Amino acid sequence: MAVIQNEKRSERFEVAFNQIHRWMQRNARNETTDKFSELLRINYPRHSIIRKYYHDLKMYGRLRNSLVHDKIALDFYIAEPHEKVVEKIEIIASQVSDPKNALEIATRPVFYFKEDTSLVDVLKIIRKRAYSQFPVYDENGFKWLLTSNCIAQWLASNLLEGGRTIEDVKISDLEYLHSKRFVEFATKNSDIFSVEDIFEKYHLENRKLEAVLITENGKTSDRPIGIITPWDLVEIDALD
Repeated sequence: MAVIQNEKRSERFEVAFNQIHRWMQRNARNETTDKFSELLRINYPRHSIIRKYYHDLKMYGRLRNSLVHDKIALDFYIAEPHEKVVEKIEIIASQVSDPKNALEIATRPVFYFKEDTSLVDVLKIIRKRAYSQFPVYDENGFKWLLTSNCIAQWLASNLLEGGRTIEDVKISDLEYLHSKRFVEFATKNSDIFSVEDIFEKYHLENRKLEAVLITENGKTSDRPIGIITPWDLVEIDALD
């Protein structure tokens, strides 16, 4: 019975290992290597799950090599992984096979405004909810992203110089400050890995992506139901 159980542990380990290996290959984009250690290195900066389990996965790579080299017959291994090791690699494999929905790390609800909204209304939300990014919409859909940095710049440039009073300011008065602030869209069914890929694409292009707006169909005409910023990506590492 012990031999059968050991064989099952080895088989379970190898199945889970191969699932992770194939997932890393798919996400390595144009890389040609299929070496596990190299795929770990390539995927490390791209995906939080690799960073979270990096040292475990390195150990599993060495263990897998040991299992393969010590396999002396079909379905017969000399070295056997511990049950806890098998259980953990299966957890990792399940997370890459069935990733969490991006809405689980998104900020919700999203407060979005029309351009003719008073800036005072936005400041009230900042005071109450500590939000820092606000999509601006018109009748056709998304136009631009208002951020707390934009607001701070405007306040510094106008109020300190004795300009207009804050009660007279509309969101549209700050539009000129949003240049080069990139925003992307994703559907409500997007997983966390696809959102990470979007941010990584901008990083590789040396461009700063301010946010990914989650909408029903991933269209700019849809109203936002979630917003993900680079800071929100940190939350992925904390997910169980």
